[in-house]
Amino acid sequence: MSAFLSSLREMFSLSFMVYALLSGIFISVCASLLGVSLVLKRFSMIGDGLSHVAFGTLAVATAMNVAPLKLSVPVVIASAFLLLRLNEKGKLKGDAMIALISTSSLAVGAMAVSLSSGMNIDIYNYMFGSILTLSRGDVLLSAALAAVVIPSYRILYNKIFTVTFDGDFARATGIRTGLYDTVLAVFTALTIVLGMRFMGTLLISALVVFPPLTSMRLFKSFRGVVLCSALLPVVSFLSGLLISYFFSTPPGASVVCVSLLLFLLFSLLGKIVRREKKQEK
Repeated sequence: MSAFLSSLREMFSLSFMVYALLSGIFISVCASLLGVSLVLKRFSMIGDGLSHVAFGTLAVATAMNVAPLKLSVPVVIASAFLLLRLNEKGKLKGDAMIALISTSSLAVGAMAVSLSSGMNIDIYNYMFGSILTLSRGDVLLSAALAAVVIPSYRILYNKIFTVTFDGDFARATGIRTGLYDTVLAVFTALTIVLGMRFMGTLLISALVVFPPLTSMRLFKSFRGVVLCSALLPVVSFLSGLLISYFFSTPPGASVVCVSLLLFLLFSLLGKIVRREKKQEK
């Protein structure tokens, strides 16, 4: 036990590990809360699509020697808004639009890389994630995002519930559903862009999808799913970071594997609970 505690002290004496833990928890909680509405609206793969858009813009920014965030943030926000709006009004629905935009973005990114100096370490890190590149500035940006998303979700909880489950009823009661969709798009885009620094474009969507889906295996109320989805990322990210440190595995992949184990565990617990309820009847 003392050896384990000594290893923990050594682990968190490294500044980048502390930055990774704090940034990861902030971003994971934001992604999971936003993911509840996205999953229930059957638009859960938006995270995957936006991560590909982010990769494309980052590749273009690197080729043009432009600050990555200055280009990627507005482009990803515009893409998120476009996907959400076209999902409601366009002829191409959800998965088709995501496939179209994500593959096009990857192609543009690959072309930008090939026509410039070729694949470099920055692009590689954005694809697969790296905690070594995190800084105090990343922590501050993640904390700022969490400081906006979490209180906003709490304040607007009732309206988010209505918009998520019945958009027509929400519009009939005077709720500006378009505004809420826009806010959801902006928050999701910012979360994706900031989170892919340590998760990578290939794995960032797991932060959006796994917590809500896992919570739904055991909880049936919207409030229960939201509360559980806010707690699960803390467990999965801390566990994944510990596994990554002690076994030298990729941080993003470790977090996703822990999330998968939690999903399987909750699925089993859900079956047990449902079986017991049937027996009681």
